[in-house]
Amino acid sequence: MTITFTASRSIPKAAKAAVTIVTSDAVDAGTTGADPKQLEASGFEGEVGQVYQWPSDGRVSALVGIGVAADVDTDAIRAAGASIGRSFSRHTRVGVALPESDVAADAARQAVAGGLTLATYTYTTYKSDAERTKLAKVDVAGASGARAQAAIDRGAALAAGQCFARDLVNEPGGDLTPAAFARRLTAMAKSAGLTTKVWDEAAIKKGKLGGLVGVNRGSTNPPRLVELTYTPKGKARGTLALVGKGITFDSGGLSLKTGAGMMTMKCDMGGGAAVAGAMSVLSALGAKAKVRAFIPMTDNMTGGDATRPGDVLKIRNGKTIEVLNTDAEGRLVLADGLSLASEMKPDAIVDMATLTGACMVALGPKIAGLMGNNDDWISQIESASAATGERVWHLPLPEDYKKQFESPVADMKNIGTPHGGALTAGLILQEFVAAGIPWAHVDIAGPAWSDTDDGEITKGGTGFGVRLLADLATNFSKP
Repeated sequence: MTITFTASRSIPKAAKAAVTIVTSDAVDAGTTGADPKQLEASGFEGEVGQVYQWPSDGRVSALVGIGVAADVDTDAIRAAGASIGRSFSRHTRVGVALPESDVAADAARQAVAGGLTLATYTYTTYKSDAERTKLAKVDVAGASGARAQAAIDRGAALAAGQCFARDLVNEPGGDLTPAAFARRLTAMAKSAGLTTKVWDEAAIKKGKLGGLVGVNRGSTNPPRLVELTYTPKGKARGTLALVGKGITFDSGGLSLKTGAGMMTMKCDMGGGAAVAGAMSVLSALGAKAKVRAFIPMTDNMTGGDATRPGDVLKIRNGKTIEVLNTDAEGRLVLADGLSLASEMKPDAIVDMATLTGACMVALGPKIAGLMGNNDDWISQIESASAATGERVWHLPLPEDYKKQFESPVADMKNIGTPHGGALTAGLILQEFVAAGIPWAHVDIAGPAWSDTDDGEITKGGTGFGVRLLADLATNFSKP
């Protein structure tokens, strides 16, 4: 169910629940509007995630804690919105009053709408008895003007883009084939004001996308590559290229994964989903840069003519790769995507991919790895990360590590030594970015999937990267 958000001066009487987000400072000062003695008896102290409810005037009144006022930021308000979404999903209409804090009012409105939308997301396509939220309308109190409504609409739009990405990631790989993935993006593009170009198998072979062809050899599902283009109104503030890994299911190929290792491998197109989700909201956000996205799509299977360890593939830019591990396939399709993106001569490129288990080992399940060739471009991505709450950590690309993937029969191997796998993967990708173009690689192998509900994150595909890429495009400046 889509939730309608409305900016209002105060919580209307029609709201079935009236929720106020409060700091622990307000609880200590006795200014929450609730009986201090009852709060004390309940143990409610305004700490993060605490919820206190009581009946009042024929509806439910409630407080949601957000912690110490000095620590409140947009991430905390987004988390409070998530708590409201989870705690009051049985009500059809909820009113929300924002906390007193140093966070700008518009940023707070955007964050609460985003958190509430994301926390009430459910993937129910294959559920015969799905439990859905009843929440249909949310009134965000404080102001009722166009500016306040625009801030709320931005938060809801970004969350909708993230939920679109979640839907794609959660779709089973047997149903979200490359052709189906391409159709979903074509339909999205039509409604989002984007132009689309879909490369079919014949065009991919004619275009000499050897990495994509090579990974696809073991599959009965033909590959696709989807280009999406957003063109802003008026003069563009530069051109940004996005490249997303679109492996719709990864068995590992002949370097077969274990059964346990395959269980979540429908999420191996999480980078492509994030790119698509971000592209879907650029028009709504009024992004000023021109943005071109390239999403190569295939599954990685074990059919009779699957790429064998030792085979050599020739990538779009003419460089060759000796494939020694067919489970290191993401870099092969991204190599073609980066080559294509480079040919367009954008002002900057960023690729996003569920690329390496090594990055998960280094940074865990909630932080993405960030690598690149330009300090200013890296700084822009770090700023977007800080603004959106999608965390990244800058990792190095050591020049001397290139020796790890030298090949005696090709320009390079597709793997390095057992250690530093996230870094060597980044270095391999760098080989397919044209000289002089600022580029960054974001490895989202950890945060693209969650095994539990956590704040605004729901179990399954997270849609990580949508907010980051959308912010990056909206605030883009040439590095």
